[in-house]
Amino acid sequence: MNIRSLTRGDGVVIGAAVLLLIASFLDIYSYDGAGAVEMPNAWSSAPLLLGVVLTGIAGAALIVVAHGLPQVPKVVGLDLGQFGVALSIFSAWSALANIFDPSGGVNNVGDGSGGPDAGTGLILLLIASLVLAAGAVATPLVPALKGALLPAPKPAAPQPYGGQPQGGYGYPGAGAPQPGQPYGGQPQPGQPGQPFGTQPQPQQAQAPQAQPAGGDFSPFWFAVPVPRPLFAEDGSPTPIAELAPGTWYLAVEQRGPSLVAQTQDGRRGVLQDTSGIQRG
Repeated sequence: MNIRSLTRGDGVVIGAAVLLLIASFLDIYSYDGAGAVEMPNAWSSAPLLLGVVLTGIAGAALIVVAHGLPQVPKVVGLDLGQFGVALSIFSAWSALANIFDPSGGVNNVGDGSGGPDAGTGLILLLIASLVLAAGAVATPLVPALKGALLPAPKPAAPQPYGGQPQGGYGYPGAGAPQPGQPYGGQPQPGQPGQPFGTQPQPQQAQAPQAQPAGGDFSPFWFAVPVPRPLFAEDGSPTPIAELAPGTWYLAVEQRGPSLVAQTQDGRRGVLQDTSGIQRG
């Protein structure tokens, strides 16, 4: 699970779940004239514990896990995130019902008077469950909540999987001759590295080879600000991978506004959305 793929909306969901847990230990009833009588909390009420607290926390966990996994598992055709959203909404609905009728109908027995009011814990349970449901529903819709929860690291010299030092073989900028011609290079007259006992041969100046169109592209490392899908090079609409923030990927080719990127496991695909990427 990659925590750097979590969004600000996931942060709202996590905060609401923590508030749910805290509120479950506070008094759920408030009764005038109760004096020093100890009021119960949500852990003493099965409807509140199961319908609000545990349901809300389970929904938050499913949402966060779904966003942190590269491949979201599905159950009955729905992914875990969708189940989490449904549980979050159910938690808020249950909390709202308990606010309207804290005593659960007991105050309707007899003359119908003397029922308890909602306590601090019950009020906080309603607020937390509403925030949880709002965060779960609004995260895919509000751009501000789609941003990365944790900023992408910016190392001084990014060297992801199998990276070569700058100037080395396979890295942009490689190939510049150095004093003492590298192994396999052509010796030049009067240059260090001239084999002993050989006659210098006059050489004609070689014209630089013309670069094809688009040949000025050099591979570079980059990171994405938010999770981005990587599509197959054959144009298939189904993503083959997801690029996560905080990880450096290698751009090996440019196709118009898109980039052909390579993942850590060697898979190549097309990154269609290149807005806001960070170059290494």
